[in-house]
Amino acid sequence: MLKATYVNSSLEWKPSPVVALATSADDSQVAAAREDGSLEIWLVSPGSVGWHCQLTIHGDRSSRVSSLVWCRAGSKGLPCGRLFSSSIDGSISEWDLFHLKQKIVLESTAFSIWQMAVAPPSGAHPSEVKSQNLANGFLNGIHHGNDHDDNESSESDDDSSSDEHLNQVIEDTPLAIACDDGCVRIYTVPESDELIYNRTLSRVSGRTLCVTWSCDASKLFSGSSDGFIRCWDATLGHEIYRITVGLGGLGGGTEICVWSLLALRCGTLVSADSTGTVQFWDSQHGTLLQAHSYHKGDVNALAVAPSHTRVFSAGSDGQVILYKLSNDVVGSSVDTSTSIVMKKWVYVGYVRAHTHDIRALTMTVPISREDALPEEKAKMGRKRRRHIEFSYHKWAHLGVPMLISAGDDTKLYAYSAKEFSKFSPHDICPAPQRMPIHLVLNTVFNKNPLLLVQASNSLDILSVRSNSGNIADGVPGSSKGRATTDLLARIKTKASRKIICSAISNTGMLFAYSDHIKPNLFELKKHEASKIAWTVSKVPLPPKLPYSHCMIFSSDSSRLILAGHNRKIYVVDMETSELVHAFTPQRHDYNEELPPSEPPMTKMFTSNDGQWLAAVNCFGDIYVFNMETQRCK
Repeated sequence: MLKATYVNSSLEWKPSPVVALATSADDSQVAAAREDGSLEIWLVSPGSVGWHCQLTIHGDRSSRVSSLVWCRAGSKGLPCGRLFSSSIDGSISEWDLFHLKQKIVLESTAFSIWQMAVAPPSGAHPSEVKSQNLANGFLNGIHHGNDHDDNESSESDDDSSSDEHLNQVIEDTPLAIACDDGCVRIYTVPESDELIYNRTLSRVSGRTLCVTWSCDASKLFSGSSDGFIRCWDATLGHEIYRITVGLGGLGGGTEICVWSLLALRCGTLVSADSTGTVQFWDSQHGTLLQAHSYHKGDVNALAVAPSHTRVFSAGSDGQVILYKLSNDVVGSSVDTSTSIVMKKWVYVGYVRAHTHDIRALTMTVPISREDALPEEKAKMGRKRRRHIEFSYHKWAHLGVPMLISAGDDTKLYAYSAKEFSKFSPHDICPAPQRMPIHLVLNTVFNKNPLLLVQASNSLDILSVRSNSGNIADGVPGSSKGRATTDLLARIKTKASRKIICSAISNTGMLFAYSDHIKPNLFELKKHEASKIAWTVSKVPLPPKLPYSHCMIFSSDSSRLILAGHNRKIYVVDMETSELVHAFTPQRHDYNEELPPSEPPMTKMFTSNDGQWLAAVNCFGDIYVFNMETQRCK
């Protein structure tokens, strides 16, 4: 165990930018897609207010994600819904959050897809769809009602016919995609398998960059690189009208790109474009209501609060700007009968937390249950928190809507949607995509510490030394200055495959990694009387081992334990390279004749005596195995 603190800056940490965000159907989770092909699910555990990354899925790094959407999953699916992503290569994938894998549901359309939009349920007003939250612990999850919408009805819906109609709507959810060839294509999302083609709207000049549905799903709005917003009849597929975008709605728009559109319940359509302008339109007639040009570059994203009275915009200048719907009274101040209430969208203010371009915005209501802390613990916590953290705990409460922003600086920030300008934004992930490292002390190589560093497609073995003495002999809690590292070996993956997990034995002799194809094991050797001091040789593993989400060596380095993607845990003997046992994580009422029913394990820990193995899945379920009796406790 490392007792003292050492500092080293030789490792190259390069987190990937966030390119898309989306909120789950029950408002409880936020999906974040990064440029390197990975997908993260962020949420707040019930009883707390702090964010954490629940799971990460390593997708295809060669296929850049352009947008994310969640679809409601019906009665048999998860309350969070089904997650889909579009890609610049023209394909659409579904992300399986149970099996932790990416599945292609639409092969390439031959044209890049810029954005997707899911039609809202046409059988119910959007504010009548109750949101639910899934507690941590997949099998023990409890669904909690969440009345976050300002206009949400308090009446319970016991009409079975309405439920049947809503389920039918969910089964036949339309999905619109904006394509690079100038077309909007509409697909139907089935219960499973690939998307079903519906129709293609008329091709327009330029690229179709964004698309959104009206709140009643009767109209489609698309924005393109020719500077036009088009309104389409969603049933007949013909164009109803078009809007020329420009400052104040004036002038030609041939070089203006419409990056984002937002349709509000009040009948207002919001657009964001490459001139830095956010415009509010009457969606019924296509007339301009207000135009605001407070951004200093492209406006990339829009979001709306659950009340639909607050709109947020963000773009390349790193600003997040709030616009609010206000009521202005026009007419006689004496005779109220002649006065008219005029609604206007007014600029409120901005916050700049990001250092680079903001690529995405989304709205969420993440806190499903809030447990009050004892008074004395709360007082102790206040003393230690920084101001920005303290302000977050002042506004982050049950049912409070949060705005989430992300972009090229790789960070995610949370803002209060109701008190946007009053509190500072909260940094959700201070250290995005932390580099996996494994430090082993007292190795067989003269008891010198070794460090295994996992990069995207390579592993580095580093020796660690300190000028102040042996690192393993540090005084608990002390700071021993700087540590230096020397590269001993580097292993690169075949065809630059992305590494999912890695591990190194306590002896330092053995290390392993797994990509999306299979696990690999290596042995590190030191040669005293040779020109090449260190060599690495590959060690065979049992055939047909599945690729792994997690791996670990036993404390005595005699066994390698792998959590396979097929939801089984494999134990391999290092001396014979034979498979000793395969555990199946299960509940007490599990039938061994059935295939595994639990999610894959993402973390594993072994006891120092080698008797116990603890495995954890991404939903927080813990399984304990006895390595001697080879049974689940």
